[in-house]
Amino acid sequence: MRLRNKPWAAPLIAAHPEYITVRPVGMTGKWQSKFDQARPLALEVGSGKGKFIVEMAQAHPEQNFIALEIQEVAIAYILRKQVALNLPNLQLILGDGADLTDYFAPGEVANLYLNFSDPWPKSKHVKRRLTYASFLAQYQAIMDPAGSLQFKTDNQGFFEYSLVSMNNYGMVFDLVSLDVHQDARIEGNVETEYEHKFSAKGGRIHELVAHFKRG
Repeated sequence: MRLRNKPWAAPLIAAHPEYITVRPVGMTGKWQSKFDQARPLALEVGSGKGKFIVEMAQAHPEQNFIALEIQEVAIAYILRKQVALNLPNLQLILGDGADLTDYFAPGEVANLYLNFSDPWPKSKHVKRRLTYASFLAQYQAIMDPAGSLQFKTDNQGFFEYSLVSMNNYGMVFDLVSLDVHQDARIEGNVETEYEHKFSAKGGRIHELVAHFKRG
């Protein structure tokens, strides 16, 4: 969902280069230098207003996290939270999820999260889906082979498409759940803003965890 422009967003971003990098070509292989210490790096592509990534960074101080968002206003909301919290293991990127191999070196990312991405339901837009083969190829290029990809959505059609797309790409599924909030296998689920509102109304959340074939 496109957010309304906020006049405070651009000045806030410009004022805090210690927390946010804008379209970071030239940072490949250097992300650990942005944190207080090196830790396994997790990336969320499409972070919205940041509830998930902020809570993950708070809950897992043993990892470093990067929130990537293409909308200036959305990343500014996350930045506002980070300015208040000053989490040492959280960095932000204002950039495009289609440019990941320009932003990250091979194997630099340990784990990757896709939360409630735009399903792009029309067939003519299939190549824009973040689980389309060209995106999967980028994820594979930047991820540690031992890492995993977590994908959550409330859209059953998009979930089914993603299962087929990942299977056809040769990925291996570690978890497939059709109802995250009723699945005893899932512990410590961290919600996004959208997930919290949707599930509170009784909506079902689908989740999968998968990895690329190793060795």
